[in-house]
Amino acid sequence: MGRFLQMALGSASELEYQFVLARDLALLNAVDYERLAHGVTEVKKMLVALIQRVRADRVGLKADS
Repeated sequence: MGRFLQMALGSASELEYQFVLARDLALLNAVDYERLAHGVTEVKKMLVALIQRVRADRVGLKADS
């Protein structure tokens, strides 16, 4: 599962870049950019927290073995 979460985090980072590019090319106004950038930042924070939790659980399982 960790691999898929890392892939999701990478995809979120790619999306973040696409928002910056769209803003810089004037395809996205500042208000919409801020809203979308904030949303993707929140998703990335959640993914990082989940990745950390999964890793911690794996370490706990190995210690119990």
